[in-house]
Amino acid sequence: MLSIHLKQVRFFAYHGIFEEEKKLGNEYEVDILIRCASSNAIIHHLHETIDYTLVYQMLKERMQQPTPLLETIATEFAHLVINRFALAESISFQIHKMYPPIVGFVGQVGVVFELNRSQL
Repeated sequence: MLSIHLKQVRFFAYHGIFEEEKKLGNEYEVDILIRCASSNAIIHHLHETIDYTLVYQMLKERMQQPTPLLETIATEFAHLVINRFALAESISFQIHKMYPPIVGFVGQVGVVFELNRSQL
């Protein structure tokens, strides 16, 4: 099985439920793994796979839309990919907020959402 992977893609965006987050913004890191329905044949053309540059452009546009919950971003984007690319059999979408507004917290927070075409 072929998979397309975008790893540690960084964005500065204004997601969050607190007014501070909406004004100051935060750094986010996204990992996407898309499993493709493909034959065992050798792939020679872009139309035989999923163009990761298109996936990145979709992600970039989505990350520019301020959203209160990371869960919303993850679930919406996963559905968008499955619906846009016929070869996408499943997607795992991970998003991490690099500097969460939690007093005394050191680390990252995030969500992971996995969607299979068969779940639609």
